[in-house]
Amino acid sequence: MRYTPIDSSLFIKNRKDFMAQMRPNSLAVFNSNDVYPIGADSTIPFQQDRNIYYLSGVDQEESILVLFPDAPKKEHREILFLTETNEHIAVWEGEKLTKEKAFETAGIKTVYWLKDFHKIFHELMAQSETVYINTNEHYRANVETETREARFNKWLKESYPAHSVAKSNPILQRLRSVKDPIELEVMQQACNITEKGFRRVLDFVRPGVWEYEIEAEFMHEFLRNRSRGFSYTPIVASGQNANVLHYIENKMQCKEGELILLDVGAEYANYASDMSRTIPVGGKFTKRQKEVYNKINQIKNEATKMLVPGTDWAEYHKEVGKMATAAFIELGILDKADVKNENPDWPAYKKYFMHGTSHNIGLDTHDYGLLHEPMEANMVFTVEPGVYLPDEGFGIRLEDDVVIQEKGEPFNLMRNIPIEADEIEDLMNS
Repeated sequence: MRYTPIDSSLFIKNRKDFMAQMRPNSLAVFNSNDVYPIGADSTIPFQQDRNIYYLSGVDQEESILVLFPDAPKKEHREILFLTETNEHIAVWEGEKLTKEKAFETAGIKTVYWLKDFHKIFHELMAQSETVYINTNEHYRANVETETREARFNKWLKESYPAHSVAKSNPILQRLRSVKDPIELEVMQQACNITEKGFRRVLDFVRPGVWEYEIEAEFMHEFLRNRSRGFSYTPIVASGQNANVLHYIENKMQCKEGELILLDVGAEYANYASDMSRTIPVGGKFTKRQKEVYNKINQIKNEATKMLVPGTDWAEYHKEVGKMATAAFIELGILDKADVKNENPDWPAYKKYFMHGTSHNIGLDTHDYGLLHEPMEANMVFTVEPGVYLPDEGFGIRLEDDVVIQEKGEPFNLMRNIPIEADEIEDLMNS
């Protein structure tokens, strides 16, 4: 890992909070992600399963975490299983976690090598009645590849059919949705790196550059600041490309008079940032572009103020829809007849602003969160209104990451990233 290690107190607390909600005489198991093949001997760079990372800080493949708070042996209440490291592995693959280093990382004293897993796990299962399995139940999940965790869960249920099976996910959904101060510090670092990338791009962009060159500028700045890269596939969309919501080809040349919609964010220590900005290729907005831009920025500012404890996520989106409707009428994008004749299930404004305004963010860009329950302090949400106007040749989206506060307005983790139209023009022309 290239990031500064996170204080193990975070992972110790996370495990304590998780185990406090487990059933009596139960254990929970979490596996690392696979290293996925591409072809021949090539693989996709490893990314850790977010749940085992959340509970242990272990950022290494072929790792297993077992939690058994009622284990008869005190040393078996928290166990890490790791691939045994040796000089050969160190030469060919680099340093792996030793038992001592694993304790520094996770705060777990009992570490066994993976070769001993089945023998020890069989003992633990004989002492327990319920086993918690790790499943991905995010509302946007669409998993077609069988994961290491899925294979393990299948083996577990076949090998121990008499055990009750419970789900870790409901507990983790609740715990991960509310961030610890240490997590907020790490997310702030991710946003700070994103800011550096954006300022670099403002200095770089001019008519004639290519979208992929802009992507490269971001990547350069992210890597040199100890990020692994983008939190998600970046969108660098000039002109009409901005009207394709998930345009990721980033292959076109940017022309004078166009706007570029940038939806990018740096990852840091597995935590995500998610920023959207829209900038003029030539360094100046047209009168119409600025008029629309300022309205979207106004919606973003007003929507941000609504992210307070007690807010209902669904009702919040309805209120933002009313703001968008009023703004689009003022801009001449909609007229009152459009609104009068709208379908309540798909309001008129949705033709030009078809995505949601906010989602949870944390270890995942679209993080876990209980969207059917009122918002709480220390949840982190994006705020990202937009408008997409193919007939006018541009789309605009503006997005920040904000922390809900116990009292007062949300705290903007991207408060230092330029967003006002005049400031962007000044920076691009300085």
